[in-house]
Amino acid sequence: MNNSLETSGLLNDSSRRNFLKLAGVMGAAAAFAGSISACSPGGSPAPAGSAAAAEGTGSIEAGISYQLSTGFDPMISTGATPQAANLHIFEGLTELHPATREPYLALAAAEPSKIDDTTWEVKLRDGAKFHNGNPVTTEDVVFSFERVLDPANKSLFAGFIPFIDSVTAKDESTVEFKLKYPFPGFSPRISVIKIVPKSVVMADPAGFDLKPVGSGPYSLVSAVKEDRIVFKKFDDYNGKYPARVADMTWLLLADPAARVAAVPSRAQAIEDVPYLDVDQLATKVEVESVQSFGLLFLMFNCAKFTDKRVRQALHYAIDTDAVITKALLGNATAATSYFQKGHPSYSEAAAVYGYDAEKAKSLLKEAGMENITVTLTSTDTGWVTRVVPLIKEYWDAIGVTTTLEILQSAAVYAPEKVGGKNFDVLCAPGDPSVFGNDGDILLSWFYRGATWMENRAGWNTTPEYADVQAKLDEAVKLDEDKAKAIHADVVDIVSEEVPLYPLFHRKLPTAWDANALDGFAPLPTTGVSFVGVGRK
Repeated sequence: MNNSLETSGLLNDSSRRNFLKLAGVMGAAAAFAGSISACSPGGSPAPAGSAAAAEGTGSIEAGISYQLSTGFDPMISTGATPQAANLHIFEGLTELHPATREPYLALAAAEPSKIDDTTWEVKLRDGAKFHNGNPVTTEDVVFSFERVLDPANKSLFAGFIPFIDSVTAKDESTVEFKLKYPFPGFSPRISVIKIVPKSVVMADPAGFDLKPVGSGPYSLVSAVKEDRIVFKKFDDYNGKYPARVADMTWLLLADPAARVAAVPSRAQAIEDVPYLDVDQLATKVEVESVQSFGLLFLMFNCAKFTDKRVRQALHYAIDTDAVITKALLGNATAATSYFQKGHPSYSEAAAVYGYDAEKAKSLLKEAGMENITVTLTSTDTGWVTRVVPLIKEYWDAIGVTTTLEILQSAAVYAPEKVGGKNFDVLCAPGDPSVFGNDGDILLSWFYRGATWMENRAGWNTTPEYADVQAKLDEAVKLDEDKAKAIHADVVDIVSEEVPLYPLFHRKLPTAWDANALDGFAPLPTTGVSFVGVGRK
């Protein structure tokens, strides 16, 4: 997430065991963390009308909707909450601004230099340090990329940089990248790899996962599962966006009512405002819903539902517009493509699933799958739990006997459930746009490689899957305009095969106190960001 990345299951098993084991230690510290909150980060905000906080002083408090179910190691962490935290703790060589999605230089001192079609060089920012005081070196950069690329580490992020052949330290300030083939989007794409201190990671990988050391504007003070995450300003940060407050506390408020009640008295911003509370909250603070790529998808166990007509039927059976109106009060857009309308890669898909119950029944009959029994598994994210009962009603109405199974995210993606292909149909949120907004990243997240299509959906044995892999491999070598045409072909394939495909793309409501925060903006992705944000 965990949210919607909804990929807490992507931690490798040993890392997860270490996290859960050590999370017990963290949990034991909860009472202590709570007892010091009044005088440490997370204390009371400055009263309204008080003098403006001096730059670099004061505190920011935020309400986060997803609990901490994974660690922070940026090689393996894909949950929504640690991903948002890592925006403040780590840096890539380049970065995308969380709100504007515009690229900027982070640990790179200048734009990457293209030496030839398959060689790039990057100079490091002078004086950059990690939170432990050690300088950021070219050796750290090489290590950070190589560990992601190492197949033994099973990092999902390796799928975002398949074009990299080797990374070497050319000298103390220059890193050389050799590519397998020309890749026009090199500079913004390398932002997905966060630079970590080799010595710290090598000494204690599990400890690093729990207490990360980065070079970003904030360092992590503590993280208590289901309670809070505390950050403090990193005084030696010398990059583009220094911390503008002394500390931050993120209150992990999975309960929607608690999150709404927290702003503005306890927190200056909250994410994931419940749709029912938007109008009421807007009388006290700023509230804005931003159209996002973030989607709600259906994923089928293709080993059980081998006939695409069954998968198509269950899409046609749902009145998605009515679901959006009833469950989300209109705060989403029904999918007409894998991408949302307005995205640079958008094109209408070959198959668009308007509500057609008779067509759904006909497809089931053609497939010889009338009166089937289906278990619909979902995550327990608040707004998702309002959607799945409506899906059940629509499926029951066409003769499908539907049982709901609502589980916590970690349980959904565990090996005994979706992670081991022990499910029928999964309904869950997803938002890989937190990693980047280009078509290749968004398609690769679900459709490239083994994580989703092989290990979960079981669609990888089909010729259509092989065709998608070939097309993604072709498009990644082309400039944006040429790649868009091939991505449209991929969308057409997955829209007709629907192993995993969106029902709708969400609007993300965020609330904040504009009288307390300076420079805050809601995100078009899951999470919140205080990069470049100060206190008034």
